Amino acid sequence: MSSANVLSRYGAVQATTSSPGQILVMLYDGLFRFLNEAKVAMLEKRRGRTGELISRAHAILDTLSATLIHSHAPELCSNLEAVYMFCMQQLITANIYLKPEPIDDVMRVLTPLREAWTEVVTRPQSTALAGAR
Repeated sequence: MSSANVLSRYGAVQATTSSPGQILVMLYDGLFRFLNEAKVAMLEKRRGRTGELISRAHAILDTLSATLIHSHAPELCSNLEAVYMFCMQQLITANIYLKPEPIDDVMRVLTPLREAWTEVVTRPQSTALAGAR
């Protein structure tokens, strides 16, 4: 079995056995990985690879936006949706003009969100419950 097949199977198992919070953090991790790789490809003048990586990052942002549940937290969801739309527009700009600065803007805006979600997901259950009291 090739290493690509092993990784694919591992990813599928990990996604099906992870909590929604863990999947959210995995999406953010993938997003940041694609953004960093896109910047490298951009600097190396590999337009096709840059476009592919930006497209993958854009798809993750689209997924994050599409899965917001506005009925649970309307104001929060509206704010997150606006952030995700801004980021998607920045990625389009970065891809059209082959400039890394819009990618840097996306990473700067999303880093605090990723850190907050990571903290919430990795916090022990008893600590999370104590903080809610």
